[in-house]
Amino acid sequence: MKCVDDFRLRFGKRELVPIMIGGMGVDISTAELALEAARLGGIGHISDAMLPTVTDKRYKTKFVSEKQKQYKLNILETDKTIVKFDLEQVAEASRLHVRSTMDAKRGDGMVFINCMEKLTMNAPRETLRTRMLTALDEGIDGITLAAGLHLGSFAMMQDHPRFHDAKLGIIVSSVRALQLFLRKNVKTNRLPDYIVVEGPLAGGHLGFGMDWAQYDLRTITAEVIQFLKNEQLDIPVIPAGGIFTGSDAVSYLETGSSAVQVATRFTVAEECGIPKKIQQEYFKASEEDIEVNTLSPTGYPMRMIKGCPAIGSGIRPNCEAFGYVLDGNGRCGYIDAYNRVVAENPDAKKFSVPDKTCLCTHMRNYDLWTCGHYAYRLKDTSHRNEDGSYQLLTAEHIFLDYQFSKDNKIALPAKK
Repeated sequence: MKCVDDFRLRFGKRELVPIMIGGMGVDISTAELALEAARLGGIGHISDAMLPTVTDKRYKTKFVSEKQKQYKLNILETDKTIVKFDLEQVAEASRLHVRSTMDAKRGDGMVFINCMEKLTMNAPRETLRTRMLTALDEGIDGITLAAGLHLGSFAMMQDHPRFHDAKLGIIVSSVRALQLFLRKNVKTNRLPDYIVVEGPLAGGHLGFGMDWAQYDLRTITAEVIQFLKNEQLDIPVIPAGGIFTGSDAVSYLETGSSAVQVATRFTVAEECGIPKKIQQEYFKASEEDIEVNTLSPTGYPMRMIKGCPAIGSGIRPNCEAFGYVLDGNGRCGYIDAYNRVVAENPDAKKFSVPDKTCLCTHMRNYDLWTCGHYAYRLKDTSHRNEDGSYQLLTAEHIFLDYQFSKDNKIALPAKK
């Protein structure tokens, strides 16, 4: 019986442990988590989601307060078209976080950045280009284009000196999406270095409609591998979503996948950015607590723990401070939902907005508990303490369990 360590992910002459930790924002995939994956010979992700907010917390910048101060007179206005990010501040936030992470990197693995393209920031093309180019400037090993694949992403980077040096990958949920991306990028003379195939059991935003349960990761992965074979393209395929054990991973590696992307089990790692109190909510979740809903203003279904405070919250849109999902016309689905509820309840001091939620504020406050389908199995990966809480694990323990476990077994940590 094989284990993950019997396989290797190959980028040219470079070989890595075929384990990639997925990019979870906002700073849930911390630098510390990504660096552990790299130290152990795999690939870790940091996330570029809301980086000005992250750097305020990590590096004591004041990007959020400065932006809010600049636009404070617009707070009560429905029209958010004037609320823009300073691109130099966006670049500086990316510069700080990527440079700090790469300076601390040790080991034979790699650190990528998960670039969330649905962070439109009221200037979709300009902000996306700034984030990607700055990450390349600061030496990131690779960029994974995620959360709404922008077909022009490669063209935005093609003049950068590291365009053919850094690893560039895309996340797709269908062969059709892959075909569209490859067709669009023919002129850049640059293929993706890897393709992450994200299935319907993944955490956060899904690349499917509410019919997500009709799809299957194994089927989609096999279709992508066959398409690449037919086109005579040698690009590593990395399935993601619902790969909970090392044996799950092996079953993909034995059938043509080059690596696996995993994330859910790392949400309860000590190095993860989720506050410890909320990590216990992940441990306690039952299968019935996991839901896919349409609360995201991006228009994509989203998987989360249904007891999280963000659901039904009626907070005022805080675009002047954040505004990461404002589209190119300064619009957001949550703003529309909030204003409708206010109009229906003009005298109410407190109310609920049941159909959408303010992603920016709730993600910043860790009140939106996104998760993978198998989050309810996390309790089986650790020990329950006498007070009813669960023991957190180290990223190293989880990584090595994926790498060396067999027979669908999960190694529990040493009791503290």
